[in-house]
Amino acid sequence: MDWIRDHLWETWLALSIALGVAEMFSLDLILAMLAAGAVIGMVTALLGLPIFVQVLAALGASVAMLALVRPAFVKRLHSGPELALGHGKLVGTRGMVTEEITGLAPGRIKAAGEIWTALPYDENLRIAPGETVEILEIRGATAYVHPVATLEP
Repeated sequence: MDWIRDHLWETWLALSIALGVAEMFSLDLILAMLAAGAVIGMVTALLGLPIFVQVLAALGASVAMLALVRPAFVKRLHSGPELALGHGKLVGTRGMVTEEITGLAPGRIKAAGEIWTALPYDENLRIAPGETVEILEIRGATAYVHPVATLEP
């Protein structure tokens, strides 16, 4: 019985490694939290504490990790920069008119370092070169824009 008590930490270590490896396949962070509890069980075994204390410490640490640490990790993993791809990333940005834009004749704007064909979002508008516009929509290769109000001194 002394041999089991003296080498029980190895069982806890093997359990934590097995749970860590299994976590690599599940990727849900539950098994990793249980592995952390097994590490606490190993530490209590190394300290020579009774088996029921080791089990209680491992369970307590696992529950604490699942309740306190995992939600923060999951939130951080699931929140990140929103990736807008293609021309959709230009919607909401501003550009500079390089050729006059009217409802009858498309003009040109420079946005994100590129020249785009542009039409006014409101067909009755006339937008002069040099004005700043906001891109409201892109259909095909044409940006639909609206002038941005500027403060006059």
